[in-house]
Amino acid sequence: MNQTGDQEVYFREIQQFKQRLLWILLLGASVFVVTFFGYGMIKQIVFGQMWGSRPMSNIALAIVGPGIMLFTLGFTYLFYSLKLITEVRNDGLYIRFFPLSHRIIPFENIKYCEVRTYRPIKEYGGWGIRYGRKGKAYNVSGNRGVQLKLSEGKPLLIGSQKPEELARTINKKRNR
Repeated sequence: MNQTGDQEVYFREIQQFKQRLLWILLLGASVFVVTFFGYGMIKQIVFGQMWGSRPMSNIALAIVGPGIMLFTLGFTYLFYSLKLITEVRNDGLYIRFFPLSHRIIPFENIKYCEVRTYRPIKEYGGWGIRYGRKGKAYNVSGNRGVQLKLSEGKPLLIGSQKPEELARTINKKRNR
Protein backbone atom coordinates (compact mmCIF):
# COMPACT_ATOMS: atom_id res chain seq x y z
CA MET A 1 0.00 0.00 0.00
CA ASN A 2 1.36 3.37 -1.03
CA GLN A 3 0.98 6.72 0.63
CA THR A 4 -0.23 9.77 -1.26
CA GLY A 5 -0.20 12.74 1.07
CA ASP A 6 -2.11 11.55 4.12
CA GLN A 7 -4.28 9.09 2.15
CA GLU A 8 -3.46 5.42 1.96
CA VAL A 9 -3.61 4.06 -1.59
CA TYR A 10 -4.95 0.49 -1.77
CA PHE A 11 -4.86 0.17 -5.55
CA ARG A 12 -3.04 2.25 -8.16
CA GLU A 13 -2.79 1.78 -11.89
CA ILE A 14 -1.26 4.11 -14.45
CA GLN A 15 -2.06 3.50 -18.12
CA GLN A 16 -0.91 5.33 -21.24
CA PHE A 17 -1.72 5.17 -24.93
CA LYS A 18 0.68 2.52 -26.25
CA GLN A 19 -1.13 1.38 -29.39
CA ARG A 20 1.41 1.00 -32.19
CA LEU A 21 -0.96 2.11 -34.97
CA LEU A 22 -1.86 5.29 -33.06
CA TRP A 23 1.80 6.22 -32.68
CA ILE A 24 2.62 5.40 -36.30
CA LEU A 25 -0.20 7.72 -37.40
CA LEU A 26 0.61 10.53 -34.94
CA LEU A 27 4.35 10.50 -35.53
CA GLY A 28 3.88 10.07 -39.27
CA ALA A 29 1.51 13.05 -39.41
CA SER A 30 3.90 15.14 -37.30
CA VAL A 31 6.89 14.33 -39.50
CA PHE A 32 4.83 15.04 -42.63
CA VAL A 33 3.53 18.43 -41.41
CA VAL A 34 6.93 19.61 -40.15
CA THR A 35 8.66 18.48 -43.36
CA PHE A 36 5.93 19.94 -45.61
CA PHE A 37 5.87 23.38 -43.99
CA GLY A 38 9.62 23.39 -43.35
CA TYR A 39 10.26 22.75 -47.04
CA GLY A 40 7.77 25.43 -48.08
CA MET A 41 9.21 28.01 -45.72
CA ILE A 42 12.79 27.36 -46.83
CA LYS A 43 11.81 27.38 -50.51
CA GLN A 44 9.91 30.65 -50.28
CA ILE A 45 11.58 32.64 -47.51
CA VAL A 46 15.21 31.54 -47.97
CA PHE A 47 15.40 30.90 -51.72
CA GLY A 48 12.72 33.40 -52.83
CA GLN A 49 10.73 30.86 -54.88
CA MET A 50 6.99 31.16 -54.32
CA TRP A 51 5.55 28.02 -52.74
CA GLY A 52 2.16 26.74 -53.93
CA SER A 53 -0.35 27.86 -56.56
CA ARG A 54 -1.67 30.65 -54.30
CA PRO A 55 1.32 31.51 -52.11
CA MET A 56 0.92 33.63 -49.00
CA SER A 57 3.29 36.44 -48.15
CA ASN A 58 6.61 35.66 -46.50
CA ILE A 59 5.43 37.24 -43.24
CA ALA A 60 2.21 35.20 -43.22
CA LEU A 61 4.13 32.01 -44.02
CA ALA A 62 6.68 32.82 -41.28
CA ILE A 63 3.77 33.04 -38.79
CA VAL A 64 1.43 30.31 -40.04
CA GLY A 65 4.08 27.68 -40.82
CA PRO A 66 5.66 27.49 -37.35
CA GLY A 67 2.20 27.84 -35.78
CA ILE A 68 0.91 24.76 -37.60
CA MET A 69 4.12 22.85 -36.87
CA LEU A 70 3.95 23.70 -33.15
CA PHE A 71 0.26 22.78 -32.99
CA THR A 72 0.97 19.40 -34.59
CA LEU A 73 3.92 18.68 -32.31
CA GLY A 74 1.94 19.90 -29.28
CA PHE A 75 -0.96 17.59 -30.15
CA THR A 76 1.44 14.66 -30.42
CA TYR A 77 3.03 15.59 -27.09
CA LEU A 78 -0.43 15.79 -25.50
CA PHE A 79 -1.07 12.16 -26.47
CA TYR A 80 2.35 11.22 -25.14
CA SER A 81 1.50 12.94 -21.81
CA LEU A 82 -2.00 11.50 -21.38
CA LYS A 83 -2.25 9.07 -18.47
CA LEU A 84 -5.22 7.34 -16.90
CA ILE A 85 -4.44 7.10 -13.19
CA THR A 86 -6.89 5.03 -11.16
CA GLU A 87 -6.56 4.90 -7.38
CA VAL A 88 -8.62 3.38 -4.59
CA ARG A 89 -8.15 5.29 -1.34
CA ASN A 90 -9.91 5.37 2.03
CA ASP A 91 -12.49 7.92 0.94
CA GLY A 92 -13.25 6.79 -2.60
CA LEU A 93 -12.23 6.03 -6.13
CA TYR A 94 -9.93 8.57 -7.77
CA ILE A 95 -9.90 8.76 -11.56
CA ARG A 96 -7.45 11.15 -13.16
CA PHE A 97 -7.05 11.50 -16.91
CA PHE A 98 -3.92 13.61 -16.72
CA PRO A 99 -3.74 16.47 -17.72
CA LEU A 100 -7.41 16.83 -18.70
CA SER A 101 -9.74 15.56 -16.00
CA HIS A 102 -9.91 14.57 -12.34
CA ARG A 103 -12.80 12.88 -10.57
CA ILE A 104 -13.38 11.47 -7.09
CA ILE A 105 -16.24 9.06 -6.50
CA PRO A 106 -17.07 8.40 -2.83
CA PHE A 107 -17.77 4.73 -2.10
CA GLU A 108 -21.29 5.52 -0.91
CA ASN A 109 -22.08 6.73 -4.46
CA ILE A 110 -21.19 3.35 -6.01
CA LYS A 111 -24.22 1.00 -6.16
CA TYR A 112 -22.36 -1.90 -7.74
CA CYS A 113 -19.02 -2.76 -9.27
CA GLU A 114 -18.16 -5.66 -11.56
CA VAL A 115 -15.51 -6.72 -14.06
CA ARG A 116 -16.57 -6.86 -17.67
CA THR A 117 -15.29 -7.16 -21.20
CA TYR A 118 -16.53 -4.41 -23.49
CA ARG A 119 -16.21 -3.29 -27.10
CA PRO A 120 -14.51 0.14 -26.96
CA ILE A 121 -15.30 1.28 -30.49
CA LYS A 122 -18.84 -0.09 -30.71
CA GLU A 123 -19.96 0.85 -27.19
CA TYR A 124 -18.05 4.09 -26.60
CA GLY A 125 -16.63 5.21 -29.95
CA GLY A 126 -13.02 4.44 -29.02
CA TRP A 127 -10.63 5.24 -26.19
CA GLY A 128 -10.17 8.29 -23.97
CA ILE A 129 -12.90 10.02 -21.99
CA ARG A 130 -15.86 8.74 -23.95
CA TYR A 131 -19.64 8.89 -23.85
CA GLY A 132 -21.56 6.05 -25.41
CA ARG A 133 -24.84 4.14 -25.34
CA LYS A 134 -23.75 2.47 -22.11
CA GLY A 135 -22.69 5.64 -20.29
CA LYS A 136 -19.33 7.26 -19.73
CA ALA A 137 -15.96 5.54 -20.01
CA TYR A 138 -12.38 6.32 -19.06
CA ASN A 139 -10.09 4.03 -21.02
CA VAL A 140 -6.80 4.07 -22.92
CA SER A 141 -6.32 0.54 -24.23
CA GLY A 142 -7.70 -2.96 -24.21
CA ASN A 143 -11.27 -4.16 -23.81
CA ARG A 144 -11.55 -5.03 -20.12
CA GLY A 145 -12.53 -2.87 -17.23
CA VAL A 146 -14.70 -2.28 -14.21
CA GLN A 147 -18.34 -1.32 -14.71
CA LEU A 148 -19.78 0.88 -11.99
CA LYS A 149 -23.35 1.93 -11.43
CA LEU A 150 -23.47 5.18 -9.52
CA SER A 151 -26.19 6.25 -7.09
CA GLU A 152 -27.48 8.86 -9.54
CA GLY A 153 -28.14 5.95 -11.90
CA LYS A 154 -25.38 6.68 -14.35
CA PRO A 155 -23.12 3.83 -15.52
CA LEU A 156 -19.36 4.43 -15.60
CA LEU A 157 -16.71 2.16 -17.08
CA ILE A 158 -13.07 2.36 -16.07
CA GLY A 159 -10.71 0.54 -18.41
CA SER A 160 -8.04 -1.47 -16.62
CA GLN A 161 -5.26 -3.93 -17.28
CA LYS A 162 -5.97 -5.34 -13.78
CA PRO A 163 -9.79 -5.23 -13.60
CA GLU A 164 -10.19 -8.11 -11.11
CA GLU A 165 -7.86 -6.47 -8.60
CA LEU A 166 -9.50 -3.06 -9.09
CA ALA A 167 -13.05 -4.44 -8.62
CA ARG A 168 -12.01 -6.52 -5.61
CA THR A 169 -10.41 -3.48 -3.94
CA ILE A 170 -13.40 -1.21 -4.68
CA ASN A 171 -15.88 -3.79 -3.35
CA LYS A 172 -13.78 -4.39 -0.24
CA LYS A 173 -13.69 -0.65 0.55
CA ARG A 174 -17.41 -0.23 -0.28
CA ASN A 175 -18.47 -3.01 2.07
CA ARG A 176 -16.38 -2.04 5.10
